[in-house]
This record gives sequence, C-alpha cells and structure tokens, in this order.
Amino acid sequence: MQHNIDAKRLLCPLPVIRLGEKIEQIQSGDLVEIIATDPGVLFDIPAWCKVHGHKILKINEKTDGIIVILVEKIG
Repeated sequence: MQHNIDAKRLLCPLPVIRLGEKIEQIQSGDLVEIIATDPGVLFDIPAWCKVHGHKILKINEKTDGIIVILVEKIG
C-alpha cells in the first residue's frame, strides 16, 4: 500500500518528523511518498532511512522546486 505525505513549505526537521510518524503507523513493505520543497530533504531523509533501516526507492527533483521521495518501510 502507498501512503502520501504533503510536506511542501515545511522546513527541516518537519518532513523527517512526519515521515517518522507515518512509518510507525504502516506495515512493513508499505511505501511512503513524501512531496517536499525544502532541499534539505535530499540529505536528511536518506540519512534518516539509513539509520532506521528503511529503503529509498526513488528521489525525483522536479524543475518547479518540488522534491518527491519514495520510501519503503523495512521491518
């Protein structure tokens, strides 16, 4: 199942906090798509996933400043 987080206009650490909250609520193997505008998520979310054992499936930087990151919950 795929879940979505709208983190547009939120600055760090809020996108990471929202991801952490969502990950706690979902099943292993579920996906979370984070849509953000803070370029810090390009570093913060992969680092958070590495520490917590989750997998980054896709990072897409769009020309309009939107960043889309797809995360798979592991474990």
